[in-house]
Amino acid sequence: MNQLIPVTIVTGFLGSGKTTLLRSVIKCRQTRRLALLINEFGEATIDGTLIRDGVEENGQIRIHDFPHGLIAYGDDELFIPTMHAIAKRHASVDHVLIETSGLALPTAVMEMLQGPELAASFILDATLAVVDTPLLLSNQFERDNEIHSPQTAVASIFEQQLEYADVVVLNKIDLLDEKALLLAETRVRQCAPSVRFLELAYHAQLDIRLTLGLRLHQSTLVAHNHRYMPLVPLASIPDPDISPLGNQERLNGHAHSGLTSHSHGLATHKHFHEQDPGWLSFVLRSQALQHTETLKSALIEAVKAEPILRSKGFIRTSDSERAVLVQSVRSRVAISVNATKPAVQESELVFIGYHPNRTNVAALLSGLTGTTWR
Repeated sequence: MNQLIPVTIVTGFLGSGKTTLLRSVIKCRQTRRLALLINEFGEATIDGTLIRDGVEENGQIRIHDFPHGLIAYGDDELFIPTMHAIAKRHASVDHVLIETSGLALPTAVMEMLQGPELAASFILDATLAVVDTPLLLSNQFERDNEIHSPQTAVASIFEQQLEYADVVVLNKIDLLDEKALLLAETRVRQCAPSVRFLELAYHAQLDIRLTLGLRLHQSTLVAHNHRYMPLVPLASIPDPDISPLGNQERLNGHAHSGLTSHSHGLATHKHFHEQDPGWLSFVLRSQALQHTETLKSALIEAVKAEPILRSKGFIRTSDSERAVLVQSVRSRVAISVNATKPAVQESELVFIGYHPNRTNVAALLSGLTGTTWR
């Protein structure tokens, strides 16, 4: 009987930094041979391109793209065949990493791993939820009073992603002090008390021992060398807004094994996508050269005008002979040169939001940049 291949699921809301975190895992993988499945909500596979940046796909690393945000969902015809292909080369695969879409729950993948088609070849190692910590601290994941508002929709997905996670990774924390980190930790625990571990990702990096090989879902748990450690002693900061978890024993990695408490099934995933069709993604393209600062200002204005939560892609400029990457989370826009990708001949940006109007965004970008976006 072949040894089961461990699978780590990486979830997290739009722009939390999942792709950057995975790139750091690849760089620190030591001798591990990895298969990566990258799922994106839109039709364009920007994340897969970014992960491939500087990575040589060979017998050590293989990357599979899954567009349209529905990995392992009922209509997904790629997931099972891809996993079967990985199982056939089990002798050359040490670990599988699956990055879900920022608008997906990990439950469909978790259910499939338990199903008859995959259970004989794979075992869930752990589910990691990556959190944009500054957004968490600025109350961007809080519900409002309207049931069908964008804010409530965001909060619902965020809360469920944390609920189904074994490990929550506080990302983008480089400028935060200990008090802010403690507050973030408390908010995560209030939202998802069953989370086993909290980890810190400085510069979007995690110790490989805290990412792969956790074995949190084996019938006989052997994760004895991974113990929960508080960020700093909670009692050391007397702040009435910060409260420690009453029972930290449930975070010690030994509270339970198997998927019993996490097995919410495909129905959850189906309900998420079918009952809230307001989440939309579209692509805009332009043949004209773009001025980076002008485009950055235009993207910020677009967020003010339309409920856009994420945009990303590559643009054509006269400033660089290499590709220029655009990454935005709400009104935070970063534009940088991609050192390994050649300049693109056409700008292409993916937009994701809650009921965004494509025509309005295209008109706004065209007007503010003085170029045509379609």
